[in-house]
Amino acid sequence: MASRYRRPWAVLLGILIATTVNHALASSVGVWAATRMPAAVVQWVLALGFIGFGVWTLVPDSSVELARLPAWGPLVTEAVVFFLADLGVKTQLATVAFAARFGPPPAAVTAGTTLGMLASDALAVFAGSDLATRLRMIWIRRAAAALFFVFGLAIILQLPANG
Repeated sequence: MASRYRRPWAVLLGILIATTVNHALASSVGVWAATRMPAAVVQWVLALGFIGFGVWTLVPDSSVELARLPAWGPLVTEAVVFFLADLGVKTQLATVAFAARFGPPPAAVTAGTTLGMLASDALAVFAGSDLATRLRMIWIRRAAAALFFVFGLAIILQLPANG
C-alpha cells in the first residue's frame, strides 16, 4: 500500500486504526477465555500456542497482491484491508494469548500489541525495501520464531510440578 499510494503517514494511520480495533477485540476474547478456564489449562494452551506460533512463523507467508484496490484513498483502504487481512493470523492469535496470560485489563494488552505492530509496520512502510536488501527474511522469521519459542518455554517452566 505504501508503495502504491506513496503516502506513508496515511498508510500508517490506517494500520493504527485497523490494528487497534483488531487487537482490542482479540485481547477482550483472551481475557474472557482466561476467566472461564482453569489456570493450568490456560497455561498449557498458551505455552503450546506460542510454540505453535514459532513453528508457524518459520513458514513464509504467501504474498497476495490485490489486483484492484477500492477507490477509498489510502487511509480507509489501508484500515479496511489491514483489518480484514489481520483476522485469524499470528498477530491476532498472539494478542489473544497475551491477553489470556497478562490481562485484564485488555486495554493494556491492546496498547502493547498495537504499538509493537505499528513499530514493525512503520519499519516496513518507511524502510522495508532498504531493509529487505540488507537482511534476509529467513533470519527475521527465525528471530521471531525464537521469541515465540522462548515465550512458550517460559510458560511451561512456570507450570506447577503437578500441573
